[in-house]
Amino acid sequence: MGSAAFFVTCILHSLVALTCGALMMFYTNEIFVFGHGPEIARKLQGSTPHDQLLIRTSDSFSGLLLFAIGFLLFMVAFVKDREFQSFFAKGCILLHVIMALWRIYFEGKLEDLAWDWLRQVVGDIVLALSWVFLVVYSWREKYD
Repeated sequence: MGSAAFFVTCILHSLVALTCGALMMFYTNEIFVFGHGPEIARKLQGSTPHDQLLIRTSDSFSGLLLFAIGFLLFMVAFVKDREFQSFFAKGCILLHVIMALWRIYFEGKLEDLAWDWLRQVVGDIVLALSWVFLVVYSWREKYD
């Protein structure tokens, strides 16, 4: 029998990924303005029409990938095997920590995004902590 906490965590993460992925695919410019401000959003759109097309295509594929990850999380939420749930949660923790490290070491060096990396790192750590709490909760269920 699987953990109800795993189901809830996967569904919440799935909703976040599906929403963000759909917004990235269809409302990229608005998301850039909301997240970075209008001045940096203009810089992130590119300077030539060719650059703008490449950037929009890249952002759309990134959104599609995030949407697919959200769909995968939705499917994984229904797995009842406790060992798989623990393995999956540990993998998600590792993924979020690596993403936070990538933001620290690479995004912080980009002039236009340098001020924004701290907020995104905090978000990655919060997402990782939700999986850490799930692993701790599953240990409590396992050993009680």
